[in-house]
Amino acid sequence: MQDIRDLKPEDFPELLKEITDPPKRLRYEGALPKEDNKLLAVVGARKYSSYGREVCETMISGLADSPVTIVSGLALGIDSIAHRAAIRAGLQTIAIPGSGLDRKVLHPHSHVGLAEEIIENGGGLMSEYDDTMPSGAWAFPRRNRIMAGMCHATLVIEAERKSGTLITSRLATEYNREVGAVPGPVSSPTSDGPHMLIRLGAALVRDSNDILELLGLKRKDEAPTLVDIEELSDEEKIFIKLLETPRSHDELVRQSKLDIGNASAILSLLEIKGLIAEELGEVRKTF
Repeated sequence: MQDIRDLKPEDFPELLKEITDPPKRLRYEGALPKEDNKLLAVVGARKYSSYGREVCETMISGLADSPVTIVSGLALGIDSIAHRAAIRAGLQTIAIPGSGLDRKVLHPHSHVGLAEEIIENGGGLMSEYDDTMPSGAWAFPRRNRIMAGMCHATLVIEAERKSGTLITSRLATEYNREVGAVPGPVSSPTSDGPHMLIRLGAALVRDSNDILELLGLKRKDEAPTLVDIEELSDEEKIFIKLLETPRSHDELVRQSKLDIGNASAILSLLEIKGLIAEELGEVRKTF
């Protein structure tokens, strides 16, 4: 076990300093959130479905190699699934339990091993409570404001309409943070919370690319990874062949020997398909 230490106010996560009721002190163990990473709070039901588990694991797995730190509450259910999925994906993860950090009181006690694993894998534990403060029902809403306040966005995966999970999303909205929700089967009570959030304006999140967009990062699916040139029209193929070397727009039109209107339309279509891009006055292939 590493030393639990006081975090100086100047070392608090940047966004946490902006909220109306920041913690007066923070106890911390392990590594601080990586400086240039986007912080994503992942919250959800303690009593999750197999769908919720699969969605959580798949979405976080898809964030591998992205500058994202996963923040959650170490709780049973979606929280712990998110922490473990982050570790498997090689992402940093930070846990904020509703208790002190001393292992005798760490809540839930069944996740002491997970807490150790988080630290061993370059993550951290954070709490505003005294190290030996046991958990209590009053502690969780206050813990939730730290999660919502320090993160660039909050993602809700499964929550009943009256779930405490929704406190985090409400606080995130109050703090002017992004909120995303994963839709679920309409027959499931744990879909009620996310569906209500989506109706109220939360971003509908279907996959890891939607999460990247929620965090203001570049989607990974904007350009195709595999291009079947044979499916392109003969005129489109002319430009792809010419672009073995980047060229100016005017030069491309001239060398294609097509009329200007037709050539410009085809170039626009290739750009919409994500096959070409124009940068600094030159058109180039993106694959």
